[in-house]
Amino acid sequence: MDEDSRIAAVSDVPEDGSFLFTVQDGFDTEEAILVRLTDGVVAFENYCPHWTDVRLDKGSGATMRDAELICEKHGATFESDTGTCTFGPCEGAVLEEIAVAVDDGAVYLTDDRYEFEQQGPSGEYDRSSRGRIGFSGQ
Repeated sequence: MDEDSRIAAVSDVPEDGSFLFTVQDGFDTEEAILVRLTDGVVAFENYCPHWTDVRLDKGSGATMRDAELICEKHGATFESDTGTCTFGPCEGAVLEEIAVAVDDGAVYLTDDRYEFEQQGPSGEYDRSSRGRIGFSGQ
């Protein structure tokens, strides 16, 4: 595997959260998360499909419960292996997966759409903390 596409060691990916990293898509910077599975690691773009300006991982790991990612803004839950929303305002939607591979204890970006930028957040302003009317109308 190409060292420039190395994201992190598998051991750096928490078993009950996520590992935040940044990729480049042409001129755009995107945040993504790694999620540990029982048989490997999966990566998703770091946003909720209900409101794409809401990040699942704001820098300290995405909230997880019973092997599901949770959107703290809406309470939506996503299967950690497929990214399918099982509950919430975006039920049935699927998180955008990013192709990664594990080799010799490390996770590598293998998705041709992206180039690995860095570990951690993009440094762009987190828009998910803005005030907004919730899906319940309150």
